[in-house]
Formats: sequence, C-alpha cells, structure tokens
Amino acid sequence: MADNPIASTESCLASSGLPTAMTRRSLLGRTGVAVGAAVLAPPLSMPGIAPAVAQPVSADARPLDAAFKRRAFEVRGGCASNNEKIPVAPHPTNGDEVRYSNKIGSDSRGLPHDQRGEVEQVAWQALYAACQSGDPADFEKIPLGGTRKLVNPVGTQAVSLSGISPTQIAIPPAPALASAERGGEAVEVYWQSLLRDVPLTELRDDTSNRDVLAATEEINKLADFRGPKSGGRVTPATLFRANALYFDPVDPKGRSVTPPGVLDGPLISQFLLRDVPYATQWISAQIRTASPANEFLTEYEEWLATQSGAAPKRRLEFNPTPRYITTGRDLAEYIHTGPALGWAAALILATPGGGKDQRYSGMYPPAEPVSYPSDPYRKSKTQTPAGATFGLQYVQALLATGISNSVRASYWQKYFVHRTVRPEAYGGLAHHRLANGVSDYPLHENFLKSEALDRSKAKYGTYLLSQTYPEAAPFHSTYPGGATSVGAVTATILKAFFDESRVIPNPVQPDPADPTKLVPYNGPPLTVGGELNKLAVNFGFGRNWAGIHWRSDASASMAIGEEVGIGMLRDERVTLREPFDGFSFTRFDGSRVTV
Repeated sequence: MADNPIASTESCLASSGLPTAMTRRSLLGRTGVAVGAAVLAPPLSMPGIAPAVAQPVSADARPLDAAFKRRAFEVRGGCASNNEKIPVAPHPTNGDEVRYSNKIGSDSRGLPHDQRGEVEQVAWQALYAACQSGDPADFEKIPLGGTRKLVNPVGTQAVSLSGISPTQIAIPPAPALASAERGGEAVEVYWQSLLRDVPLTELRDDTSNRDVLAATEEINKLADFRGPKSGGRVTPATLFRANALYFDPVDPKGRSVTPPGVLDGPLISQFLLRDVPYATQWISAQIRTASPANEFLTEYEEWLATQSGAAPKRRLEFNPTPRYITTGRDLAEYIHTGPALGWAAALILATPGGGKDQRYSGMYPPAEPVSYPSDPYRKSKTQTPAGATFGLQYVQALLATGISNSVRASYWQKYFVHRTVRPEAYGGLAHHRLANGVSDYPLHENFLKSEALDRSKAKYGTYLLSQTYPEAAPFHSTYPGGATSVGAVTATILKAFFDESRVIPNPVQPDPADPTKLVPYNGPPLTVGGELNKLAVNFGFGRNWAGIHWRSDASASMAIGEEVGIGMLRDERVTLREPFDGFSFTRFDGSRVTV
C-alpha cells in the first residue's frame, strides 16, 4: 500500500457550500430577539456604586482577527476538498454470503436461530436490507432473538471532521469459511483457548512447556498460516505474536508484515507493565484477573442461547489478588471493557521522570525529553507547549478523537462490507459436523483433524470453542477487529509525537513465580516505537485469547487504525501555526512517512 501524499492546503471554497461572508447583523438576527435583549439591557443600578463608563467598541474587526477567521475557513475547506479527492477504495469480500444460502459463513448472532444454530431467513434479510440502505429506520425493523442489541451500526455512518471516510480505506477480504487459512486460524485460536493459563514467559525458544511445543509443532504443519515466523518456521518465541495486513491490489490475500518490535522481548508491552503517573495520583499496572474457572459457551444450550441474543446467565469470577498481566487470560480480561491504554502511555511518556516515588514519575528525566527533535518547541527560546498544541492534553485530545474515528472505520467494514462469521459460531459448525454428522458444513481438514480440536473436546466435552467472556463476542461481525483499530490509531498518533528510537530504560516482566512482582528483562534493547507497536497488538490480538476474534481480524485492523491516524495527522498538520516540518514516524510495515 503506497503512503498517502501530503495534503495540500489549497482550498476549494466554491464547492464547500458555506457562505463566504457572515455579518454581525445577520448573526444577531439568527440568534433571536430574546438573546439580544438580554445582552443589551442595562444592569440595575446599585446604591453607592456609580455606573461604569461604557468603553468604546469598534465595529470593525482588527486585521489579525479577520485574517485568523479567513484562514480557519480556508484550512477547513482545503482539508475537506483534499480528502474528497481521495477515491473510494475497493472493498472485496470472501464470497461466503452468496456462497451459502443458509448464511453459515456470515455473522448472524443476535438474530433468531433454529435449533441447529442457523439464522431465520426473514431476520437475515432484514439485516441485509438495512446494511444495503444504511437507513436508521431499516435497522429498527431487524427482528432480534433476545434482549441483547446490535452494536452501533448507524454510528459508523457519522461523518468524522478530520481525516478520511471509512469508504476510502481498503482491506483484503476475510478468509473464506472453507479455506485453509480459516482452518489454520481456527487451529490457532483453539490452541490459545487451551494455553490461556500458561505464563506468557513460556513463549520463548528454550521453553520446556510441552503444550507450547505441541502448539508450535502443529501450527507449523498447517497448509496456510500467516503469523510471524523465524527462519521460515513458527517458533515458541513467535507463537501467538502479531502481524499487520495491508490491502494489495496484486495479491487478493493482502500483504502481511511483522511490525517493528513486536517480536522483541516480552509479549506484553512495557507500557502495560508500568504504573501510570497521573498528576497527584497514579494508576497501578496490576489488574484484577479472571479465575481459570471462567469458561463459557462450551455447553450447547448456552452456546445456542447466546447466538440468538440471550443475556448471559453466569458471571465472571475473579482472583482475590491483583497482579501484573501474566497469562493470555489476564490480557483478555484487561482489554475486555476497553481500558485507557493510549491515555496511560501518553502519561508515561510525557510526565517527567526521576522522582523519588516512581509511581508519580514518567519514563525519562526532564533533561532527556522524549518528544521528537522536530517538535517546534524543542527549538523555541521563549515558548513551551501546552494544551493548545504539542502538549500532553493536545495529544490526549487527538487520541480520544482517533478512538472514535477508528471505531467508525472498522465497524463500517463489519456491517456494510464483510459480515463475517465469529469464532464462536465457527465452533458451532465444528460441533455439528463432528458430533452430529452434519456433512454440509465445509470446514477445512487441517482443523477437523487437529490436535487442538481433539484436546478441546477432551477438556470440555464438546467441539465448541471456549470463551472467557460470559457474553462471548459483541454483536457485530468479526472482521475487521474494532479493538485493534483503536490500538493501531493510538500507536500511530503517539509515534508521531514521541521519539520512536529511544531505548526503554530498565525494562521489566512479571515474575513467573510471583506475578505480583516484576523482575528485570535481560535481552535485546526495547524501543519506544517497538513497545508502542506492541501496545497496539496487545489491545487487538489480546481478544484472540478470549476466543472472540481471528488472527486476520486483528491484522487487517492494524492498517485501518494506521490509515485513520495518518488522515487525522495530515489534516492536523495544516491547522498548526508553528514552524513545523510535519509529523514523521515509522509505519507498521517498517516504512517511514511524513505528513
């Protein structure tokens, strides 16, 4: 995928539809007489206090004021014009929706289903019609099977005021239901469900953990597996690590890359293992973890009720002592309800370090700022950044907007393009195929004959995929992943403001013997950029440990979040008044970009 060109600030005012002038009289006229009267009425006099002498007010704006107003108009119009010139992207699908009349390759959870778990066609057609029209009224006509509702489909059509539209971002089609790639992803996610409680420190090449070695061996035998490899093979150190997937007009499967830094050091980012300074408070890196007893949807009736939208009857049970993220189950629970991970990383990077109490200190001392050397305030002799631009609050505001924009982009693909089957529903197809002899569910042999599936059946008594969340996945399509797009836009924005090349001081990892403690990590240096990339994939790929996403869901969303971030930064760049050469950072494919 080629880098987007730097947007021009030339405006196209004629097509903006906005008025070229607005007088003070017209503004007051539109606000109504009552407002004008309230403003202009003289105050009641007070005994002993002489009324103030009115100061003359000029009816003419200062040249500086008028220039600022005009520039604001031109910048906004220019950004809109330049973004409009970017064409609608291609949106290929895997063909499953047309291929299977019973919609077994499509996401239908939340709608009414029959006893075999197949969606009622009337309900499906209502969903399909709404996804074709985009009309909010059509979404209100969709019959639901239970009390749970579809997640925010109309919200995906909100117009973001910075960056590009979701329709302008391309991703490859999701793997098809019967494909070897989908079968390989199923083998991987079943192994993740079996290894949720193994310490992540066992994912290293010198491990003696038999389950980790068995998973590595089986995944290496798959006909089509797109995860990271070392020397052409999956190793324990690359097992369950992340990749990013870009649209490629030449290769229908897309271009798979390993983001810089995600194979280095511990699987968990350093930004999730450090206490977060928050002014006069701090946020502990220790979390409340879920008990290994939490396994859901392995009984058929519970699975079927969930497919039709029933609320969960069971609740999570938690371990009594908080600890650092140590296992795949811990990571899945950390990202269960959307933590403020980007906010925390920004605080760690922007807060000066070196204090006596490390809980209130950032990562780098004041004499070693981690902002990019190109930051205009690094060169200023008289000014410092703040909430208006380049300060912590400014970065945090961009992060908040980026989260909303990236969710719109990924959810739009979920509803209006792909509507792809979730892992939990795929597990139902496997159960019917193997336990009930339903031969017309075309799952790949690599999965049906896998050790991962056999082990899962032996452990749970069914072929259903165990879930760590009582409610299982949210009610929208699996592809692409929304959480990963949030992680990706977060990393993209932070890399634009903080020096990626800086080495992380004193890296740590949880003590496998006592996960309430941290021990030093000894290995190759870890960098800010690499750990921000790792933060992004922790947020997205962590949901694979929960059983609610496929690898391809997360990898494709890395590109979505990055494109959203680049579009926002490109628009933001032209709003700035400081002398500035632009935002420069490394993309997930390792290439450099300046916007």
